[in-house]
Amino acid sequence: MRGNQFGRAFCLSTFGESHGTAMGALVDGCPAGVVWQQEMLHRFLERRRPGTSKITSARQEPDQVEVLSGVFDGVTLGTPIAAVVYNQDARSQDYSDEKLKARQGHATDLWQEKYGHSDPRGSGRASGRETLCRVIGGAIARMFVTQLYPEAQVIAFVSRVGLIGMNDSDCIDVAEALEGDPWQIDEFSVRCPSAEKNEQMEMLLTRARETGESYGGAAFMRIAGLPRGLGQPVFGKLKSELTAAYLSVGATTGVEIGQGFEAAKSSGNEFHSSRQDYGGIRGGLSTGDPMTAKIAFKPTSTRQDMAREGRHDPCIVPRAVPVLEAMTWLVLADQILLNRLDRV
Repeated sequence: MRGNQFGRAFCLSTFGESHGTAMGALVDGCPAGVVWQQEMLHRFLERRRPGTSKITSARQEPDQVEVLSGVFDGVTLGTPIAAVVYNQDARSQDYSDEKLKARQGHATDLWQEKYGHSDPRGSGRASGRETLCRVIGGAIARMFVTQLYPEAQVIAFVSRVGLIGMNDSDCIDVAEALEGDPWQIDEFSVRCPSAEKNEQMEMLLTRARETGESYGGAAFMRIAGLPRGLGQPVFGKLKSELTAAYLSVGATTGVEIGQGFEAAKSSGNEFHSSRQDYGGIRGGLSTGDPMTAKIAFKPTSTRQDMAREGRHDPCIVPRAVPVLEAMTWLVLADQILLNRLDRV
């Protein structure tokens, strides 16, 4: 099985299954001399962890990370950084053959056909639990990027759940307001930084847990404080790297950079009148302006009786927010290292 590595210069490899012994991450390419921030790593994992609210999966995993290599005396060595999190609350007995067959929308049958043998418990490697490995890698990437660019910020939040959503201009205003303290987003139960919308979303998802319904949604992303010129044309454009990173997260269905599909409705005079419309990327390279993106997610596949009886998220977007941020930091770390190879 391939496809478990991400990045070219700052490389993340992940391993483990949802109901296996452990999940883990191996980061290769992180330079020596990066100040290690253990508390920040724990905070990244805590933000993604299940069982923290009534609208998320009830699976209780402490997600305590053990760093095995690559760090000494509080600084990275430049050698591979290996880290593991041991699974402690798997309930494999919940995944009988009958229940697995009833999970329309999951890819268990495709995995079985492709490999001939797979681990269906909790979706195995296709589980959302795999994303904790990405969060480990993203935390390490953030340590590196912010040591070089202290002003760098990556801010994501829930902008839509079902029919309840924020408009683009409000998203931009809120993202700018969050720059001083991006962790504020965690004070909102659904991670939607509008008190009114957040309350409506929470009520919708609380009812969804009771009825076995699920909902799709969207997240808004803002990236700021980075230099001009990040990106590798022709096939490594920054917009394509970010899009690939976001679409690699389970349940994502679409990504818009800047104005996205709205640009298709504009005339040239309208579109090119504002630098903001570019989304911080021009010619595949960062412009130094804030970058913006919108990421769409489909409704969670587990529904009806299995959702009422099991431990599942009625909407994946609130817990996907820290994962999207982690993937962004990984792309930025990779592009910063690649940028150093571009000229003498």
